[in-house]
Amino acid sequence: MSSFTSRSGWYGLGFLALAVLAADQLTKYTVEKLSVTGSLRVLIPGVLNLVHTNNPGVAFGLGADSQTPWMAPMLIAFSVGVIALLLWLLATGRAGGHLGQIGLALILGGAGGNVLDRVLRGSVTDFIDFHLGSHHWYTFNLADSAIVVGAGLVVLELFRDWKQHPSQERVS
Repeated sequence: MSSFTSRSGWYGLGFLALAVLAADQLTKYTVEKLSVTGSLRVLIPGVLNLVHTNNPGVAFGLGADSQTPWMAPMLIAFSVGVIALLLWLLATGRAGGHLGQIGLALILGGAGGNVLDRVLRGSVTDFIDFHLGSHHWYTFNLADSAIVVGAGLVVLELFRDWKQHPSQERVS
């Protein structure tokens, strides 16, 4: 049994998820209070801007222009389902090893932060505008960052485990 599935490990994973959620909400609150929607502040010229946007859609602004009244409730329901699945994976010890567990805790905190935005505000506050040369990412937030890093850790663990334990079956 992994140390993260013990009681103290649960506290650590829970603390990590709650810390991500709290940091995400604090940064969004700060952006909302100190800037108006649509404002832009250059932090590192040519690399990083602070841009206050609201995204009623999903990742990468998909569905942001939709006038469908069921979009927000559907996104909230889907997010709650994902959160329930993550909690179940962590609670039943099916989250993998250390990297997988930490990754799922990061995803859990990020998903919680974004669903809280949808419930309280009807959209997700995004503010990090990152670009390098002609490569420009969609505006994102701390929750999105935690989700991406968490997913990366899960994938890293999967590849590491696959490399350590390759399938015994070979195609002739």
